[in-house]
Amino acid sequence: MRTTYSLNSLNRWSCKSGNTADIASIKGIHIYDFDNTLFSSPLPNPQVWQSQAIGMLQAYEVLAYGGWWHDSTILAATGQGIEKEEPRAWEGCWNETVVQLVELSMQSKDVLTVLLTGRGETNFAELVNRILNAKKLNFDLVVLKPEVGPAGQRFESTMSFKQEFLKEVAFTYKNADEIRIYEDRPKHVKGFREFFERVNKSLISHPADQPPPPRKPITAEVIHVCELKATLNPEMEVEVVQRAVNRHNHAVETGGPNPSRSVNKRMKIVDHFLYFGYLISQTDSSRLISLVNTTPHLIDSGEVRLLASSILIAPYFPKKDLVRKVGGRGKKVTWQVTGFAKYEDRIWAARVAPITDTQISTQDPTPLVVLAIRKGSRQVDAAKIVKWEPVAPEKAFMFETTVGDKVLLKIEPDNMSRGHGKGRSQHDRGLADTPHKRKFDEQDYRGKENYGGERDDRSWVPKEQGGGNSRSNMRYTSKAQFNNKNNQASGGARNMHQGAPGNPSRTRGHGSGQGGNRGGRGGHAAPRGPPAYKSLDDYGPGNFDGANESKAGGTNVEMVMNY
Repeated sequence: MRTTYSLNSLNRWSCKSGNTADIASIKGIHIYDFDNTLFSSPLPNPQVWQSQAIGMLQAYEVLAYGGWWHDSTILAATGQGIEKEEPRAWEGCWNETVVQLVELSMQSKDVLTVLLTGRGETNFAELVNRILNAKKLNFDLVVLKPEVGPAGQRFESTMSFKQEFLKEVAFTYKNADEIRIYEDRPKHVKGFREFFERVNKSLISHPADQPPPPRKPITAEVIHVCELKATLNPEMEVEVVQRAVNRHNHAVETGGPNPSRSVNKRMKIVDHFLYFGYLISQTDSSRLISLVNTTPHLIDSGEVRLLASSILIAPYFPKKDLVRKVGGRGKKVTWQVTGFAKYEDRIWAARVAPITDTQISTQDPTPLVVLAIRKGSRQVDAAKIVKWEPVAPEKAFMFETTVGDKVLLKIEPDNMSRGHGKGRSQHDRGLADTPHKRKFDEQDYRGKENYGGERDDRSWVPKEQGGGNSRSNMRYTSKAQFNNKNNQASGGARNMHQGAPGNPSRTRGHGSGQGGNRGGRGGHAAPRGPPAYKSLDDYGPGNFDGANESKAGGTNVEMVMNY
């Protein structure tokens, strides 16, 4: 154990200029995590990306510049982008409760206030400081993960980096009686608590015949902050990811920087059709979910998954006559809840009826909305419900739906030979060339749960049809117009699938979960929840989520487009 520590040594950890407080004056040390503790950093949107794509985006070794947590352009796209957000201090992107705690820490003259994040110092130091300065948060130290520590340390993980710094700061400010750490990830909360237990135990049991320990035991409090959940504007999200894919492809072709030797293939973004239905807006989905009468802990634990995203028309790509029958994509239909049922304590559903005089078509004989399902259940079993309970007048909700396709985006190797169309996957050919020939596989539908999404689904609606909040709705009138606009913004994306119906060249969005408590990946038999958010170092080589996921799995994004 080192016995000498200095301010000069400690200051080398910080990417902020200035002198820190005198050692003797500090009685407390307050450490704040950045991502989703203090600042609402964007996470991959499970309503935009297939779960395998979310894992690939967050895996360090898949894209040449490191992916979601190592590419500063993604963080810079938060809100409306850095040019608009910096003057307004990223309003709405903060955990204001934690901001107030930081301000109290800053005002305390005997407290050292530190920002500690696993973001890479090389790529993020300037951006993180700009974000903090815009909010007027004056930390004594702003510490990001360096490629090599001040003493030549190499860090295997974000946790090892943070623990090394915590030891440095605690032993430098040896007169501090307490240290507080604010952190959102349960795994890191546990790791910090165990770390200081070991540190204090070593200080207490220090051999009497050795030089005195560098300090007395310190009171350590690790505060678990409720994790923030945010996504980018969907259009912005696909743009920044497409640009990241373009940079990756350029690096592959030119031998540019690759995080690992596994980065050796061109990649592309493609769309993946899930089903055709009456799509429900996020606002109405939340209202419908209020009918679910189960205990919150079952939802929080992932035992019960909330849906209420659509009324199913067909779990396959529709033929033209079916599209015409329901009024075409973009057709608005108003419904009212007429009944409620809980089937075998594992499926919650609402019976609905149209209140507009229009022709409808639904997969189920009784039009219904699957509101929630218990883990291991199948949404298709909702068709077995025969007994419906009446609903109180105040719960007989009326809501509007939009006819459209439910589509996800995927990221996959680009094996297409330029100009010849060779190497296209069956998925690409089925959507791009012969959508009217897609066949419905009953076994696939029942086994893989092709329909039904997550709560907070977002709809892409045609410009002339209006739609909900602009942050969650596409506004282009056609696929071709959207592709043209996105390709211009992304440097002429060669790799976008141009012919597929519902193809978004689209935008962005938490992913995979702290402590793995936010659901799993799209699977083969049982419905899965959205991927959980993971820390910067949770993705080792070959460890991205959903690597073996079937095409039918994953969470969904709603798209309504004119062709």
